[in-house]
Amino acid sequence: MVVPKETEKPVEVKKKENDKDKKTDEKNVMKGDKIEEMTEEDKKLQDDLNLLVERLSENDTTLYMPSLETMRSLIRASTTSMTSVPKPLKFMRAHYGTMKEILEKIKDKTAAKLCADIISVLAMTADEKGDCINFRLKGKHEPIGDWGHEYVRHLSMEMADEWRKVGEVGIPEDRAADLLELAKEIITHNMKHNAEVETCDLLNEIDRLDLLLDVVEEVDHGRVCLYLLSCVPLTPDPENQTLMRTAKDLYMKYGKQLEALRCAIMLNDLDIIQEIFLGCPDKLIQKQMAILLGRHQIFLELDDVPDGEKLAELNSNANLYEYFQSLARELDIMEAKTPDAIYKTHLEQSRPFSGATQPDSARMNLAAAFVNGFVNTGFGVDKMMFETEDANAWFFKNKEYGMLSAAASQGLVLRWDIDTGLTRCDRFLYVTEDFIKAGTLLAIGIISSGIQDRSDPAAALLMDHIQSDRAVMRIGSIFGLGLAYANSKRETVTKEEEGGVIYELKKVLTDTKPAANAEVKGLTGLALGLICVGTADHQVAMDLLQILMEKTEIELKDPNMRFLALGIALIFLGTQDKSEVFVESVRALPDPFGSMVSILVDVCAYAGTGNVLKIQKLLHICSEHYEVSKEEKDKKKDDKKKEEKKEEEKPDLSSQQAVAVLGIALIAMGEEIGTQMSVRMFGHLFRYGEPVIRRAVPLAYGLLSVSNPQLNILETLGKFSHDADVDTAHNAIFALGLAGAGTNNARLVAMLRQLASYHQKDQVSLMLVRLAQGMTHMGKGTMTLNPFHSDRQLMCPAAVAGLFATCFAFLDANNSVLNNRQHYLLYSLVPAMQPRMLITLLEDENDPDQLKQINVSVRVGQAVDVVAQAGKPKTITGFQTHTTPVLLAFGERAELANEEYISLTPFLEGLVILKKNPDYEEPAATTKK
Repeated sequence: MVVPKETEKPVEVKKKENDKDKKTDEKNVMKGDKIEEMTEEDKKLQDDLNLLVERLSENDTTLYMPSLETMRSLIRASTTSMTSVPKPLKFMRAHYGTMKEILEKIKDKTAAKLCADIISVLAMTADEKGDCINFRLKGKHEPIGDWGHEYVRHLSMEMADEWRKVGEVGIPEDRAADLLELAKEIITHNMKHNAEVETCDLLNEIDRLDLLLDVVEEVDHGRVCLYLLSCVPLTPDPENQTLMRTAKDLYMKYGKQLEALRCAIMLNDLDIIQEIFLGCPDKLIQKQMAILLGRHQIFLELDDVPDGEKLAELNSNANLYEYFQSLARELDIMEAKTPDAIYKTHLEQSRPFSGATQPDSARMNLAAAFVNGFVNTGFGVDKMMFETEDANAWFFKNKEYGMLSAAASQGLVLRWDIDTGLTRCDRFLYVTEDFIKAGTLLAIGIISSGIQDRSDPAAALLMDHIQSDRAVMRIGSIFGLGLAYANSKRETVTKEEEGGVIYELKKVLTDTKPAANAEVKGLTGLALGLICVGTADHQVAMDLLQILMEKTEIELKDPNMRFLALGIALIFLGTQDKSEVFVESVRALPDPFGSMVSILVDVCAYAGTGNVLKIQKLLHICSEHYEVSKEEKDKKKDDKKKEEKKEEEKPDLSSQQAVAVLGIALIAMGEEIGTQMSVRMFGHLFRYGEPVIRRAVPLAYGLLSVSNPQLNILETLGKFSHDADVDTAHNAIFALGLAGAGTNNARLVAMLRQLASYHQKDQVSLMLVRLAQGMTHMGKGTMTLNPFHSDRQLMCPAAVAGLFATCFAFLDANNSVLNNRQHYLLYSLVPAMQPRMLITLLEDENDPDQLKQINVSVRVGQAVDVVAQAGKPKTITGFQTHTTPVLLAFGERAELANEEYISLTPFLEGLVILKKNPDYEEPAATTKK
């Protein structure tokens, strides 16, 4: 059959036209034109909506309600993908202005409210801010969730801006009340739909976190509190206080006293701590609270409390040495180690013709004294002092202040064991050599550090020598008191009449005897700072400032004056805005000292907060270059005196920068993201900063990664330890010791052994390498210097003070730690030394007052961040199952392996009390075929 031409041609033309249209559409799509082919269903929906708008535009009042209800049904029924706008809203966008005009014409209140609701939903696609909330308030207030979750989210976003206007513009009270009602409606809907994060964020924006107490139920309170506390490091002061108080109130509402106590510790409010502790009805939980407070070095007066004696024993850490030594026996590491066993010199690559052994030197003997103390810390035995017939021979290998440090090292070995420790130290208090006696006084302070004994033996033994006519005796007793009573707020310490520790130390500041030299007064300032750490005690701070005010500009250049300034700074550690008055007050001191002290107080006040604005300010200080203009350089060529004068001034000007670098690390150390960013910034500062900045950067690295030897940090510090600048290399070697403290890290041990070979002929560098080796093996690998505990949420002020004081001393190491005199300042690390153990305890059935040690199975693995994660996520990953007691490394978390016991604390660290689970059923025994 032949097809006629007339029929054939139109068919061909039509086909060509279709192809051409298709290509044109494709081109238009490629150009970005919004050409979209609509389906019949979409076309019908668009026509229906257009028709409804036309009907509403007519002045027929009978059509308003039916048309609006139909429109509402079409909008609510729309479903779409999460990445595209619902079709009804897209089609109605063109009619947004028309709908607003229609609303003005509607006289019927019910219809007008429904119309306002629809316009509120349509406002999500409009550009006009505030319309979504404004029309919602005019509407009939149907359940907010009926319009979908995206609508609720949009209202939340606009709420923050609208609420801000309430305070700024002075909006009428009715408007504020309406906004608050809407906010309550939003958070109620969010909490019903597991949107706890959105709820907290909204209430935080409008400063009404107190509303959480009304809407959060028991099942959700744990997730809400965890989110609130995770926001604390990212929130400025005083808003962060509100977050902590809200979490504390929620925990108290649902009977979680221990968690509430942790919030009170974060707030650093002793009154709230006592209120929660004394108000706890459960005696077993009260015991766990006492242990937690003891770990944080907060000691309460419990004389008039029921079971006060047992609670005081747990709170005072009196039995800590017993638990620690039981861990050591379990790990079979009780045998004492010698410094040579740590150094393993036979593995070091000796240089040709250098001789097989190095002759004894004063610095090597001094290093051995420290290493012996660090390695055997807390074990009660060592081979140098207590297992030899004549310990004096060991001390006399050193000279003068070396003897002081060597004698003080016995305090490390006997750490926490007051009864045995004081008995063994007693014989050295009657020797003829003042330096050994002074070192023994310091050892008594080290033994008592972190322990509160009712009889206060440290005060009884040390107070007699505060006013001694020999400066060295004063040094031992004053520094010993500072370590023994760090962060202690007991009446024995704080009472203002004669006999109080603080009162007696203040008298030294104004003493004019020759024995009260600059070194003694500097140490007194440091001791007062350690004792009053974080108290914001204006009276003590004022006394220290007064001494500095009386000094001339030349006297302030004495390196010991820096420790008086450090004492002021430690008093305001972590107090944030409470320090503002003093930050400005110390500027009255002559520059550059005044500016340095001002920065010092400021950085200590924000320690561990992660405050970004403060870090930016410190970076600005570090960015300044003290360069000399070309004209001045030309003059200097002719005038050498001016050049020398300028060189003398430069370190003083730069001291601000050194403190600023250390301050960045101190502020950022509490927050993980801030820590990572700071590490990157320090790389730039080291590359482009002034020499004094380069010297401070390794110490900042060490402070950021205390007892956490990450590979990138070790490699960086390893490079710095070979730096051409000797001071930079020295600080890098010490920072390696800080990073590896108590970890036995194999990579670091090998690195330090290589450094020992490299610095074989440099006695100072070699001494620091030996110190770093001793710190790495601290407590034979069972210790940590990390100031954070309770899953890294609590920062111990005494530990931070000790770490910062040591790093601060290293900023001018040649005039302090390395000057053959003040090496005893290394013992500032003592308040930070803690065992990194997990020991489980159970109430004794025969004697309920006693707690007995029990071995249970626990899983130990890397901690996983579960904040704001849905469901019940796993809290650890890559775990291994062990039987307690166990060691916990940095970033590890433990959980009970079965449900036989219930833990009284959610964080298994240190001493943990368990109780039997009444609902536990043992698994049925499997029978063998």
